[in-house]
Amino acid sequence: MQNNLRIKLAVLLVSLLLVLSVSCQKKTVAVENQSNSTAQQGGYETSTADQSDAAEKTLDSSAAIGNSDIVLQENIFFEFDKATLTPEASETLTKNGLWLRTNSDVAITIEGHCDERGTNGYNLALGDRRAESVKMFLADLGIDQSRLTTISYGEERPLDRGHGEAVWASNRRAHFLIR
Repeated sequence: MQNNLRIKLAVLLVSLLLVLSVSCQKKTVAVENQSNSTAQQGGYETSTADQSDAAEKTLDSSAAIGNSDIVLQENIFFEFDKATLTPEASETLTKNGLWLRTNSDVAITIEGHCDERGTNGYNLALGDRRAESVKMFLADLGIDQSRLTTISYGEERPLDRGHGEAVWASNRRAHFLIR
């Protein structure tokens, strides 16, 4: 009788462990071969096709940028499950860098955001990588890192609370706050 009880408890314990291990599995992410698709420069990632374009784009004081914080209101958008800067993101960040250079008394917080897919922990880490990628890009443009702080909100502060690809794309972003 006691042996039967031990067997039942052992089966119950093993079943419970199996259920917990399946429900708590970490999200796996397919990683592309960086030599083919992405390269890391100075702590931020850009696609290799855009590296030559980024090298040609430097902060030029003659660039046509208004002296307004409207420049910092543009979000930096990311592809699904990536912290890689797109060509559009690099272009926007170059404008932001010029504005920050001419407004050297301004400090900013860079918020990293994700869409609702993935676990909270995973999205917090991805949001952090996105914010850090933006910070490193700006630092490489000559912006003092002491003026740049980062925070990740993961999926907790969506721009749009709906569902679907268009909504998710709008929530995968880095956002700037002037402090």
